[in-house]
Amino acid sequence: MPLSDTIPALLVLADGTTYRGWSFGATGTKIGEVVFNTGMTGYQEVLTDPSYCGQIVIFTYPELGNTGINMEDEESDRPLCAGAIARNICHRPSNWRSTQSLPDYLTHHQIPGIYGIDTRALTRKIRTVGAMNGGISTSLDEVELLEQVLAAPSMAGLNLARQVTTPKVYEWTDKTIPAWEFNSEYVVNNTEPLTVVALDFGIKRNILRRLASYGCRVIVVPLDTPVEEILKYNPDGIFLSNGPGDPAAVTQGITTAKALLESQKPIFGICMGHQIIGHALGAETYKLKFGHRGLNQPAGLQQKIEITSQNHSFAIDPDSLPAGVVEVSHLNLNDGTVAGLRHQSLPIFSVQYHPEASPGPHDGDYLFQEFVQAMQKSKFI
Repeated sequence: MPLSDTIPALLVLADGTTYRGWSFGATGTKIGEVVFNTGMTGYQEVLTDPSYCGQIVIFTYPELGNTGINMEDEESDRPLCAGAIARNICHRPSNWRSTQSLPDYLTHHQIPGIYGIDTRALTRKIRTVGAMNGGISTSLDEVELLEQVLAAPSMAGLNLARQVTTPKVYEWTDKTIPAWEFNSEYVVNNTEPLTVVALDFGIKRNILRRLASYGCRVIVVPLDTPVEEILKYNPDGIFLSNGPGDPAAVTQGITTAKALLESQKPIFGICMGHQIIGHALGAETYKLKFGHRGLNQPAGLQQKIEITSQNHSFAIDPDSLPAGVVEVSHLNLNDGTVAGLRHQSLPIFSVQYHPEASPGPHDGDYLFQEFVQAMQKSKFI
């Protein structure tokens, strides 16, 4: 794009730090929590991941948009982040699947972006000081933008899951396409598919594809669905999805999870679902300094390590876990935070990472197999 066609943009953080760059995507003003993602690929999956609702994402990879946009890589029906920050932007993508450029895509969905700033320095600042609110604008000056940033609520205490949950019940049937299937050795041959009810706090489509690929009939329900309605489907298992915001604020989801624990059905939770299970068992969560967001987070326990994709701001306090009821199955090996839980007597487990990760890695995909095996065991006891 010729420099004469570019529109100046401003990024202001809550501490008053200002960055000047150029606009890509929509013009106007958006406020959100500024966080960084260290993945070298998968920008479209990040932008459309409902867990990023309310956040402005710094992409640490130096150029964004090379492969454009395609409909197959969407994790939801639209981008849900508040904004995007990049060092450089590619306006002319080159990929056989591309149908649209990244700037055009964000413009269409009214998501602003800023590029041309030192994303290394910005990431180091967030890593040192911690995630904070910020704003991107093409129309306000520094003082006006800072006023809006300071007026915005903190991520702690926000129930954003209610903004991204499905408004109605639907059934998901699409599987991972054969060209992308990475665990074809495990095929479920059930005359009657196992029924999974997925409680939607902001679910990613690839989670649904993996459940379908493992032979499950998947029914997705809003997070405010009464327990009685969930159990009317006679599910073989319950899935609690990922989602944005503070898990402690999703009180209705926690109450539902507590009641579902009493059914003693197999339950599997990912990210927000993991935290909701923790709260339902009596544990507490706390906000991390800058969270975990990237495709290379090591997680494990007892000499086994998985490289995982993670995206979360909160973690479970290990000291608040009920003794003798639940055990820690995984730790984040960068900082020792809880990355997995397993109930000691019931078929209930969860992880604070994405085993379904698209584009990857796929080290944790075996957890879907474990969920299926737990449902089969429970169904035929």
